[in-house]
Amino acid sequence: MEVKNTTAIYFPNKAEINREKPVPAELTQPIQETVDKVPKEKLLAKANEMNDFLKPFYTSLKFQLHEKLDEYYVQIIDTQTDEVLKEIPNKKFLDMYASLAEIAGLLIDKKL
Repeated sequence: MEVKNTTAIYFPNKAEINREKPVPAELTQPIQETVDKVPKEKLLAKANEMNDFLKPFYTSLKFQLHEKLDEYYVQIIDTQTDEVLKEIPNKKFLDMYASLAEIAGLLIDKKL
């Protein structure tokens, strides 16, 4: 007995396709009519809420080279104010490490 591979393909008829739910009338009216019904103060309040929600995302990364150590560190910067929010690792720590390495170099004349 020989078994053949068969694939069943289902084609819906027109009655099944047209069983979609009707679209509510409020979704079919033009968008401008809907916007005109909302008070301007409410729209401004919602826009301010969204801006407050997105504030943490107004940041960028900047890779900086510490010249004395020849090491990179990352700055997280607020793109609206250009304020440095965080440094990884901290630049002051790198400066301190570089000055300690310089002092240690003055005490020891040669490297092994």
